[in-house]
This record gives sequence, C-alpha cells and structure tokens, in this order.
Amino acid sequence: MLKSKWLTPLLAATMTLVSTAADAAVWSSSAQYGSYTSGSYHWNNDEWGSGHGPQTIWVNSSSNWGVWSQQPNTGGIKSYPDEYIYFGRNINSMNTLSVSWNQTTPSYGVWDAAFDVWDSSNQHEIMIWTNWMGAKPIAAHWDSSGNPIPSYTNVCTGNGCWNVYIGSNGSNAVLSFLRTSKTNNSSVDIKALLKWAESKGIFGNLYIGNVDYGVEITSTNNTGTNFGFTNYFTWN
Repeated sequence: MLKSKWLTPLLAATMTLVSTAADAAVWSSSAQYGSYTSGSYHWNNDEWGSGHGPQTIWVNSSSNWGVWSQQPNTGGIKSYPDEYIYFGRNINSMNTLSVSWNQTTPSYGVWDAAFDVWDSSNQHEIMIWTNWMGAKPIAAHWDSSGNPIPSYTNVCTGNGCWNVYIGSNGSNAVLSFLRTSKTNNSSVDIKALLKWAESKGIFGNLYIGNVDYGVEITSTNNTGTNFGFTNYFTWN
C-alpha cells in the first residue's frame, strides 16, 4: 500500500470518503466477488470483467448501499456491483413488482445505472437503464455512426417513457429499456414493463429469477468514484 505522504490531496480525500463509508457500514468488501446476504436481499461486488481496477462495496441496510470504484479508461465492462432479490415466481402470479430509487452518479466515465431482471432459466435478460454516461445498450441494429437503433421508441408505461432495444449478448436474449429522460430519482413498475414486452410477443409469461439493481462500470477515467443507492422494492 502507498504511504500517505505520496498521495495527492484529491486521492487522499477520495480514499478518506471510501474509508468513512466502509467503516460506517454494516458490511463492506473489496474482494472481487465479495458477497453479503440479509434476509431476502443479496449484494455482490461482482468485478467480472477483465482488466478491472480496485473496488469496494458497502451496505448500510437493505435500502441503502454503495460502491467506490476506480476503473481504467479502457473498453469492456469491468464490474456490476449490485443488490438483488430472487423471486422464483411467474410474473402473472404477482400483483405488484416495483422499485423506487434515489442514486448518486458521477458526470464522467462510462457506466450505466440499471436494473437487471432475469428469467429463472437465464434465457432472457431485461435491463432497465435509469441513468448512464457513455455506455450503449445491446441492439440488433446500429446506424452508420455506431449508435444502436431502438426497436421501439417512446414507449410510455411503468411510470416512465422508454426507448426499447432488442438484441443478444451471444449467450442469451437481451431486452433493454432506456428512459427517454435520464434520472437519479424516480420509480419503475417492473411488472408493467414485463407485461408490455409480453403483449409484443417478445417473451411469454415470464418466470422471474433474480431482479438486480446496480451499476455496470466500464470506466471511471481511472479516478476513484463513489456511486450511492437508496432503493425500496415493493412486491406481493
């Protein structure tokens, strides 16, 4: 570890913030796949991408957690620190499935703050992007400038309006809802989005496995960066 006399004031201040958040937390971890469970809620540091840098996830409660991450300015997703719940239920058996959130994100780097919904067989992945910087969703078609082309535009349901992208990551189908207006503070009716997709024949009556919430990080410009999350899941 570097001695403090070699740290720049900015880096030292950043590391102090990380240390303070982690020290005050119920749990924290800098392990690549550090994980924690409390009741129905699970967290994972999940630095799954190659070339990742240091990262520390911390948890205060089921509705308040965050991550400090320093990822190099290179391509490819480095990590998806997240909170998740396993449901194991058919969407039509659920009366409600919604989440409200308030998150803090930086104005630099390449990342997307998103929910990640999986069917129980991991054949379908449904992403719901709330805010992002520099990142692009998976899509079946791209324009001449290298931008993804949405399959549906301005779909207004689930407490928001969305551009919808359909594609594949090579292992499973990916359906991505991107808000037409980015926000760090709102709510989403996940069931309504899944029922809309069902009505379009994108998939049938989905059997939901994990519902994750976190941030896919490609780069933080090699700067230590804090992401914070306050969220409330509602289901029955």
